[in-house]
Amino acid sequence: MDAATPAGSVAIVVQGVVVGRADVPMGVTRDDTLFPAVQQLLASHSLTASDLRAIVCGAGPGSFTSLRIAGSLAKGLAFATGCPLYAVSSLALAAATHARAGRYVVHSDALRGERFALDVDIDDAGMLHVRSAVRRRSFTELADASDGRQRLAVLASSELSLEVATVTPDAAAIVRCADWWSDGPVSLDSWEPDYGRLAEAQVKWEQLHGRALVDG
Repeated sequence: MDAATPAGSVAIVVQGVVVGRADVPMGVTRDDTLFPAVQQLLASHSLTASDLRAIVCGAGPGSFTSLRIAGSLAKGLAFATGCPLYAVSSLALAAATHARAGRYVVHSDALRGERFALDVDIDDAGMLHVRSAVRRRSFTELADASDGRQRLAVLASSELSLEVATVTPDAAAIVRCADWWSDGPVSLDSWEPDYGRLAEAQVKWEQLHGRALVDG
């Protein structure tokens, strides 16, 4: 599942093949749409949560609220079923929807004039390989640090003339992400999505009160 952007998605993969997929609009209602979509997708293939053998969650960066929803659901399913939970960069899930082989930097809005950026390669077989950690860059830094990589923008960019394509994270693209399992499952006790930066509400609260907001 991935919910890093307003265009969320869920998919069922069996032995490396996507057998079911659904779009899940996020942030358009106060009601939870992700869990019902998971339930409906499983039911439409005569499956239940007990049939799951692993859960993969888009780890962000992206929308704070949507990522929390997806992360909480993924952890809840993993706890309930005993399945391992794997986390995959949502930027990788976006870049993996691009079919053309090459060297790319995929980037998304990080607010405050910055972009989240991830270096990836797509090989001749269409498999995506992650080549860097996610980092924050200004548009200028994005150009300077691209190392000749072509640019893929997630959802939108203010410099569309420089983008090879606009891409969106897709849960089904996991089948094109090479070695997504290589880091092993995450800890259900400590894992959180990669929000990339503090939520805007927390930033404004800290600015107003002149101190850090401490959980608990």
